[in-house]
Amino acid sequence: MTGAGSLLPLRSRLRELRTDAFGADPAGERMARIRRSPNFADGVFRNPEGETRIRPSGSTVEFAKRFFAKEQRVRRAPTGTIPVHPTTLADLAKPPTTGLRLTWMGHSSVLAEIDGRRVLFDPVWGERCSPFAFAGPKRLHPVPLPLAALGPVDVVVISHDHYDHLDLPTIRALAATDTVFAVPLGVGAHLEHWGVPLDRIHELDWNESAKVDGLTFTATPARHFCGRGLRNQQHTLWASWVVAGPEHRIYHSGDTGYFDGFRDIGAEHGPFDATMIQIGAYSEFWPDIHMTPAEGLRAHLDLQGGAPHGVIMPIHWGTFNLAPHPWAEPGEWTKDAAQEANQAAAFPRPGEPFEPAAALPGDPWWQALSVPLAHPWRRPRPAGIRPSATPAADLDLAGDR
Repeated sequence: MTGAGSLLPLRSRLRELRTDAFGADPAGERMARIRRSPNFADGVFRNPEGETRIRPSGSTVEFAKRFFAKEQRVRRAPTGTIPVHPTTLADLAKPPTTGLRLTWMGHSSVLAEIDGRRVLFDPVWGERCSPFAFAGPKRLHPVPLPLAALGPVDVVVISHDHYDHLDLPTIRALAATDTVFAVPLGVGAHLEHWGVPLDRIHELDWNESAKVDGLTFTATPARHFCGRGLRNQQHTLWASWVVAGPEHRIYHSGDTGYFDGFRDIGAEHGPFDATMIQIGAYSEFWPDIHMTPAEGLRAHLDLQGGAPHGVIMPIHWGTFNLAPHPWAEPGEWTKDAAQEANQAAAFPRPGEPFEPAAALPGDPWWQALSVPLAHPWRRPRPAGIRPSATPAADLDLAGDR
């Protein structure tokens, strides 16, 4: 058989390979709403500040040589067992004394207990961030506790539909509870396909808000992209998130490159008691879509009006091997950048709860499991100048690129 008819068996085979993990494409009224979005143009969602490179730039050969080199692979994995905090349901059942408690579950998954409610960001409990159980990046440490041991969750927040942020088995488990979902525009198609009732989904465009149980959830801009299959149509939006309660405000960056919009988000919604900022899986091969530790700190300061305030907690590192840099480098460099700027920072072990207004976990637990790490962005400090006398605006926070 020749011509168009010969493609039918191939298309059928490709459809058979498309597992449920790929999700579903937006259609009907959802797609009509997407087309009406001010952030959708020429058939795709657009990033703030113009074109964004979503594919690796530079030489593919050079990237492959670096990523697969034996000495680099050794640096991208811990030299021992990552310590996981033995959190229990009993620990999380005690209300936070200050009204705000964060528990980093690894990567970008965070349980935030805020003003009497429980919010779960980007929950990924799967063993791999992949559509297949037999391939794809595998966890470097186990999940700190079973999903059921978290107890009731009021709202699940999803930043975008990449596999390391939107995990099919995790969503299906949560769909069986009474939790509500707050997701960017278009992502609701995946959730409905996986069994989440439409009336439990708040699907938001940038700068839209939904109120749930006394909390306000606002989808704010980010600089990234989307997609779960070979046809990456850019029909689902990506977002950062602001969650505001009667007493506290927090921010979750999702995945994003650095852009000037952090200042606008901070001016509109800040300052924040705590920010959860993506600082891992960066590379000069994709500088537009992920932040370095230095850029992550700059984003936090922008969100806080340009001066140190609240607490920054680095996320999107330490759990999956997704970039050429050493696995512990994001934590180490964020620690140093925060110290340079006199910014309070939290470095919990996976599963370790803490309250931003109380004592912060600061032990550099990763150092014992890492090869020696360079600190290339630092510039010499003039003799006699103490760190507290150096304004954040004067720090060379871009030199690690």
